Amino acid sequence: MIDKTQPAARPVAPLAADAQAAPVKKRRGVAIQREIIVLVAMILFNLFFTEHFWSLQTFNVNLTQVVTIVIVGIGMTLVVATGGIDLSVGASMAIAGALAPMLFMNIEGPLGILLAFTLPVLAAALCGVSNGLLVTRLRVQPIVATLVLFIAGRGIAQVVTDGSLQAFNNPAFQWIALGKVAGVPFQILLMLALVAVFTWIVRKTLFGKYLLVTGGNEDAAYLSGIPTARVKLIAYTACAALAGLAGLISISVNSSSDANVVGLGVELDAIAAVAVGGTALTGGKAYITGTLIGALIIQLLRYTLLAHGIPDAAALVLKAAIIIAAVYVQRRRGS
Repeated sequence: MIDKTQPAARPVAPLAADAQAAPVKKRRGVAIQREIIVLVAMILFNLFFTEHFWSLQTFNVNLTQVVTIVIVGIGMTLVVATGGIDLSVGASMAIAGALAPMLFMNIEGPLGILLAFTLPVLAAALCGVSNGLLVTRLRVQPIVATLVLFIAGRGIAQVVTDGSLQAFNNPAFQWIALGKVAGVPFQILLMLALVAVFTWIVRKTLFGKYLLVTGGNEDAAYLSGIPTARVKLIAYTACAALAGLAGLISISVNSSSDANVVGLGVELDAIAAVAVGGTALTGGKAYITGTLIGALIIQLLRYTLLAHGIPDAAALVLKAAIIIAAVYVQRRRGS
């Protein structure tokens, strides 16, 4: 059995990474183009058939609704690119959301705010480290490894808060979600900045090449000298840390933290955005901008249905249909 936790003897990683990345780069434009066409079609439909769609308020509402999904989806894209999955992102959000109010409500001044932004994200990142170690060291299947934290994580958050609702009014902390820069909500700017940064990481950095090669063919990547275990560990850690950040935004919007509610079901929305955005759930591809587009498509679908008097339950059914269609299109592309 090959021990993938140790580097291979004869590293030729750059050559393997370039060989794998080349066809991905050629097809990236085609992969994203179809999702853009769908998004534009939905926007045009709403422009003609939905009242008040092209208002600044509607624009801000739709974008702010997808911020946490996109941020979690970025991390999910990294994990899926390695051939894995992370079901525990909602639990990571709940843990971060439970810790933050306890810090700034008990530690006054800038120090409390600083700790409320950093320690919860670090705690979430540790959850990702735990997931990564289960996957890479103990060889546990990703869906099982992250299911452990999916079950236990929210329980940890409830124990920490004693199951109580934490209500607060702290403008300094809540600025991350409610603040504006030149009239644009800061959370939207933060989301776009993260999309840009991680798009650059995936496309331009050595880690990005390692990520795609690991997901495309892990055994070949390892034999080429790529530290596949380390790549996976980083992916799971980044995913959990981003989920923790999304948890802070979520509680800031609601001015309260409830461990039973924060991040509930977000893992399914994130996976849906990743799938609709063109990232293959089998690994080897990572379209960060596609995840953003996928999240916008799902949000616009939900908004369109609600605006035309169709119950939200119908949106769930259509969301499932979209995921099936996205996976089917991915299989057709692969063949």
